[in-house]
Amino acid sequence: MAEKPYHGLDAAFMILHVKVIPGAKKTLVKQEGEIWKVYLPQPALEGKANKALVDVLAEFFGVRKNQIEIIKGLKSRVKTINIDTI
Repeated sequence: MAEKPYHGLDAAFMILHVKVIPGAKKTLVKQEGEIWKVYLPQPALEGKANKALVDVLAEFFGVRKNQIEIIKGLKSRVKTINIDTI
């Protein structure tokens, strides 16, 4: 995984715009401008990639899984994610 860009989260929440690339050879999180790209080995079937996305982002940002919510794009590769940091 990519190096964490933040040492700590100061705001009460963060909104991320994420492009998910399912079926990748390895898991990778990287930021390109204001868009985050998340490469996942899981397929985009039956919510497997969405679950994996939450798991990967929780580990990457150092928060619990229940602090991450997909607020837009459940069935799309481009998603809007809310991370509750409190």
